[in-house]
Amino acid sequence: MLYTSTSNPKIKNIKKLNTKKYRDQNKEFLIEGEHLVLEAYKNNVLKELILEENVNFSLDVDTIRVSNNVLKYLSELDNPPKILGICSKLDEKKYGNKIVILDDIQDPGNLGTIIRSCVAFNIDTLVLSKNTVDLYNPKVLRSTQGMIFNINIIQDDVVSFVKNLINDNYVIFGTKVNGGKSLKNVEKCEKFAIIMGNEGSGVKTELLNLCSDFLYIDINNKCESLNVAVATSIILYELDK
Repeated sequence: MLYTSTSNPKIKNIKKLNTKKYRDQNKEFLIEGEHLVLEAYKNNVLKELILEENVNFSLDVDTIRVSNNVLKYLSELDNPPKILGICSKLDEKKYGNKIVILDDIQDPGNLGTIIRSCVAFNIDTLVLSKNTVDLYNPKVLRSTQGMIFNINIIQDDVVSFVKNLINDNYVIFGTKVNGGKSLKNVEKCEKFAIIMGNEGSGVKTELLNLCSDFLYIDINNKCESLNVAVATSIILYELDK
């Protein structure tokens, strides 16, 4: 069926997926672009495919076609791709041995970049605090480049989560600009979690007090600190060597 009106109830409901409230209610989210759609399809979370009317593209999933004006209405982008998809929210699985914990990260681009780096450097579980930016924010989704579908992501009370890890003999690494251990001197361990803090205030004191050790990235003293996504990527790269 071809949808040509933005007033159609189905189209209006799809549009609502651009808001967190409706994503949470329906346990669905909207993705844009062929790459994200293919990654979602490969990971069995693509529920419905949305194509501009004349696009030659097909997957074995329910599909609707829309006119260009409807596509622009649904998209968050100034120049929308011709392929969109509706996905089921991701299931949370049991956490593994290599964990990154994010304490109230607010920038969507930072979260998306951290997700990509976690996949690239073999982290098996990413834990988001309750106040971290919405995982399904369109900017987060785009910046993950599809890697959101390739890692276990959990949202939880991170203080309680870390306490459980300690009881299970995980090494808990915090991050400090001053007073940490250089990455060059960190001993490898089988079960660990790394806590990365908020862009402005860093890691909360309550979490810092639970850490086994602290990490520091050696940088030129002319540079006061690194962006949290950059810092996370460097730490994960070093620990994955």
